[in-house]
Amino acid sequence: MKFATFQKFTLVDYPDTIACTLFLPGCNFRCPYCHNGQIASEKIDSGTIDEEEVFSFLRERKGLLQGVCISGGEPTLQDDIERVIKTIKEMGFKVKLDTNGQKPDVLRSLLAKNLLSYVAMDVKNSKKSYGKTVGIENFDTKNVEMSINILKNAKIPYEFRTTIVKELHDKSDFECMAKWLLPCRLWRLQEFRPSDGCFEKNLHPIPKETLKCMLDNNLENKTIQMY
Repeated sequence: MKFATFQKFTLVDYPDTIACTLFLPGCNFRCPYCHNGQIASEKIDSGTIDEEEVFSFLRERKGLLQGVCISGGEPTLQDDIERVIKTIKEMGFKVKLDTNGQKPDVLRSLLAKNLLSYVAMDVKNSKKSYGKTVGIENFDTKNVEMSINILKNAKIPYEFRTTIVKELHDKSDFECMAKWLLPCRLWRLQEFRPSDGCFEKNLHPIPKETLKCMLDNNLENKTIQMY
């Protein structure tokens, strides 16, 4: 396996864990607001960093790092993802997976084999607005729904994440998502931050006060966090 890039140290990608983040190339979505657009648009096997370089780095960081966050792109598209995660876990690191949930069978298998310690799944929008948010017309949310249910029944910590974009989300979307996702362990609402890496440039965040009004009484739910 080849990696697109990796961040050698992070205190924010993996909750309460000193970690590094590995980014895998390629994604099956084309979310217009994606801040990793360049990585997402690459071919799955187009990474430039060999896995042995990453493994060597991790061996040197034993006792210094606690965990490894595997992100992308979409990591579950990689045929070798299970082998790579198993190798990292055998080194003594906890593994967090970032995923869009479109490969529920891969997610289920990784959980069944106790290879993951934390999962963050991006839930892009309400079912009716999913297609425009992932850049796929007439998108079927079946696999996403399966992954949501898998995580709700998982024995490890997990979170659902939604990046909020003014042009893609409205009050009815939040109402539908709340009914869809709650109750859950954690639903993290992330403010969109424009960057040069986005597929679409003319997008804007929703002010937090406006978002609070859209969420109404749902903000009283302690499992919803805004960032």
